[in-house]
This record gives sequence, C-alpha cells and structure tokens, in this order.
Amino acid sequence: MTVWKESGRLQIGASELEYRAIGPAPDKAPTIVMLHEGLGSVGLWGEFPDKLQTATGAGVFVYSRAGYGASSPVKLPRKVDYMHAEALDVLPKLLDAIGFRRGLLLGHSDGASIATIYAGGVQDHRVRGLSLIAPHFVVEDISVESIAAIKTTYETTDLKTKLARWHKDVDNAFYGWNTAWLDPAFRNWDVSESLAYIRVPIQIVQGEADQYGTARQIEIAREECYCPVDVTMLKSAGHAPHREAADATLKAVNDFANRILKGHGEGALGRAA
Repeated sequence: MTVWKESGRLQIGASELEYRAIGPAPDKAPTIVMLHEGLGSVGLWGEFPDKLQTATGAGVFVYSRAGYGASSPVKLPRKVDYMHAEALDVLPKLLDAIGFRRGLLLGHSDGASIATIYAGGVQDHRVRGLSLIAPHFVVEDISVESIAAIKTTYETTDLKTKLARWHKDVDNAFYGWNTAWLDPAFRNWDVSESLAYIRVPIQIVQGEADQYGTARQIEIAREECYCPVDVTMLKSAGHAPHREAADATLKAVNDFANRILKGHGEGALGRAA
C-alpha cells in the first residue's frame, strides 16, 4: 500500500478488507491500528477514530475483518480458533501492507483478544503498546449467557435490521461470531498465556456494567503480565465504553497513547525495527 488513501479495500490473502485511514501516513507519524469487536466494522466505530486522531495526532487505521462490514464474507461456521488465525495470519500481512512502522494496537472485545494474541505471539518491535477495550482472555459464564441471549434477540426482533446498516452480509457477520462463541468447544478457549509474552505496556478500559465480561479479565492480565497494566474502570459503561462513555474512554486512550508515543518517545519513527 504505497499511498495512505482515506478509504478503500485492501487485498489480504483471498479477502478484500474494507478500511479507513485517517491522518498522517505511517512514514510521517506513529499509527494506531484499531481492531473491532465481534459484531463490529469500520462504520460501527462511529466518530471515535476521528476524535482519537485529532486528540493524538497519530495516524489511525481502521479496518473490517473478513465477514464484517463491506469486507469479503467468510465460510461458515468459523473455527473456534478464528481469533488466532486473525492475529497470526491476517494481521501481520495487514500491518506490512499498510507500511506500519511504529505505534499501538487498539482492540475492542474480540479485537482486543486478537491484539493480545498478536503481541504475545509475534515479536513485532513496531508495536509499542496495547489499548484493550473490554478484552476477553478466557470465556466466562456471563459471556456465553449474553451471547446466547443476543442470538434470540437477533432472530426475534429488529436487531438484524439494525446491524444490516453496518454489514453487507449481516448473517455472515452475526453467525460467524455467535456460532463460534456458542460452540461447546469454545468454552476451553483461553489466551491468557499470550499475556506472559507481551513486553509492552497494556491499557485496559472496561465498563463496570459490561454484560459480556467481568473484572476477572483484568485480574488475569495482572496475574499473567510482566509488563505494566494500566486499568480504567468506567461506572457509566457496559461492553462498549467508546460509545457509552465516549468522552471518558477517549481521554483514557489519548492519555495512554500520548504517554507511550510522545512521553516515552516510543513513537519515534527512527527507532522502528
């Protein structure tokens, strides 16, 4: 990808991935790569990427994984290790394709898990920190219960119509995520080991009313990590703090990004590996 275009589609393997690129290109400033939730897409981030770019001055790259948004669909059912495939196969190719040189990975929910797997499994010195919003490191009962409940909601209410605003193939997006999480084999999914191999600062932002996870996820990060873990709990938010407590979430992420990229000098492009 030789030109930092505002939006388009990026060929990664057999898939075309929808993306938005905001602000300076990777050869001009550090880059924040945003990884969406299990039902997310480029569009569902709303104004948050733009506000983050303005606040930090970094370039912000947002993309829809295969099966989401306007990206290519995926074959269903997904395998239970689909997040490992995204982290260890797709993400390295994407970072190289956009010319990523130095910056942060910012992930929400599934996206946070993918960022964790990548940082723990790939020795990429370009990644200088992780900002994780409502991350999952293990499967909790509350996660499965809420995901089972939303399946009923999807099939009996207008939720499908609402989600179709953000996904070209809404069934592919929904069932690709929902069916994998409800597979009995998924109860053994556990990426906590990845945390022990991460050597950059981690930020966790979580809503106290998160209906998909509890503070156990934060406890696991603190138990497993050898790197600093900066936690922000937001009383007024559930599973999507960047939508439900947008100002507080933006402040937390901006403070973390500026501390790492500017205060610690980790955004200096001359230090890129």
